[in-house]
Amino acid sequence: MNERIAAEAFLEALAAHGIEHLFANPGTDFAPIVEAFARAAKTNRRVPKPMVIPHENAAVGIAHGYTAVTGRPQAVMLHTNVGTANAINMLINASRDRIPMLLTSGRTPFTEHGAEGSRSVHIHWAQEMFDQAGMLREMVKWDYEMKRGDQAATTVDRALEIACASPQGPVYLSLPREVLGEVLLQQPDSNRERRVGPAAPGPRGQDIETLADWIAAARNPLVITGMLGKDPRESTVLSRLSEAWALPVIPYNTRYFALGAEHPMFQGSSPGPLLKDADLVIVFDTDVPWLPSKESPPTHARIAQIGEDPLHSRLPMRSFPSDLTITATCLSVLEALESALAQRSTQHVAERAERLRERSRALHAGWRQEAETAGQAASITLPWLNACLRDVIDSDTKIISEYSFRQEYCPLRTPGSLFALSDAGGLGWGFPAALGVKLASQESLVVAVLGDGAYMFANPTACHYTAQMQNLPVLTVIYNNALYGAVRRATLDMYARGVAAEDDGRYLADLPAPAFEKIVAAHDGYGERVERPADLPAALQRAAAAVRAGQQALVNVVCAMPA
Repeated sequence: MNERIAAEAFLEALAAHGIEHLFANPGTDFAPIVEAFARAAKTNRRVPKPMVIPHENAAVGIAHGYTAVTGRPQAVMLHTNVGTANAINMLINASRDRIPMLLTSGRTPFTEHGAEGSRSVHIHWAQEMFDQAGMLREMVKWDYEMKRGDQAATTVDRALEIACASPQGPVYLSLPREVLGEVLLQQPDSNRERRVGPAAPGPRGQDIETLADWIAAARNPLVITGMLGKDPRESTVLSRLSEAWALPVIPYNTRYFALGAEHPMFQGSSPGPLLKDADLVIVFDTDVPWLPSKESPPTHARIAQIGEDPLHSRLPMRSFPSDLTITATCLSVLEALESALAQRSTQHVAERAERLRERSRALHAGWRQEAETAGQAASITLPWLNACLRDVIDSDTKIISEYSFRQEYCPLRTPGSLFALSDAGGLGWGFPAALGVKLASQESLVVAVLGDGAYMFANPTACHYTAQMQNLPVLTVIYNNALYGAVRRATLDMYARGVAAEDDGRYLADLPAPAFEKIVAAHDGYGERVERPADLPAALQRAAAAVRAGQQALVNVVCAMPA
């Protein structure tokens, strides 16, 4: 206990950066970490809380969800190459969503004998790689292998300053067992107090003036959002600006709450109907603002692309036009636009506002009618499921969507209340992310709305186990159509008249589902299966009541296959 080891300095450096949790799936490389945590418990040194998560994808997904709510990066530690490989799916999601995270894993011991921590079991030979970080290098901003124990503090400092710099993202650090177990002769140096990170980018005044002029002159402007709302303040300013200037907003494949569906400028989730007539399209942090093979704005329309990385430089190919490209946070642009537009004429606003309000009323009437009709159908469909959720949630509820949540049928009102799967589409994210959101929002009802495939990809036993062991009751609602819907849609999209269409595109897409409600029951949770539309509202109410009482719950909603 009088000799400090590098693993202690590593954990203390994490805590010094405000990291509250180390989500871990341990292995033979963890012995120094275990010892360091045990010593910290006796000395009361400040270290993150260790949380054992029995699957690597779940560990990364939980860290992702926690950071999405708090904005604070967390740390994940996995077992050598095999544990790291298991986590890459969720790492891809975190990378595309620009989530700051310190992903670490042990490295198999590099010495065969003679050092504290040298190889001691058979797998230590087979688990060594020539370049362990190589398998995930494309998805992180920085990677490194710690070389010496006295590097522990400065290595963590470097990792987190890169992760948190704009645009944010995950970083990777491998930790050889011998290095973590090194006895330190002195406290590792750190100058973290003098390493203030760069501010997030803001817009040039000239660009704001140009965009304000374009908005003032436009007759048919359109705002398309993707990641706007990651900072909830962005949603608040967008709400004011879009109403004051009658700017229709399409949250397209949105990852966050950008605008509530009850706002008069919320105009649905598809840009197509408004895009074809737009004379100005303002794209806020959206990697794919429309699908060029299906729809595009008119050639005369002005296009503005805005974001911390408006070119989305990590995407190998992206060819969307831009007449004005602004590298800045969405919040800084929105706030600057509010000030600039206060000096502009509003000549087109009144007419456009009335036209869009009338369109909003018609859209809402259609959505209500669609939901009411669905409630009378023989089987459950997506509109009815979402409409029934409306009676379960409240203003503090947080929705995690990995497939089927639609604001059109279940409007939300609170910025920061919606989190959706990244455009990378790595399935299995929603359930662990919901656990991370719950960890960060203990008083909120957290609802994970998942497809049946997404639920199975989440390693549900590991997630239900974590919910039980860590007391994280969430409500999981499965949209169960026994189908890989994306596979079927892609097949019919390419081969609508092909041989595969004769089977309605179901070849390789069928996904016969087990009794999911029994899986949650094995973890002392509340489970229910629902097949009839009339039974769904009460079933969701019972499940939500169980969660609010502290018990995790799952509703297996057997749904009709979409047309």
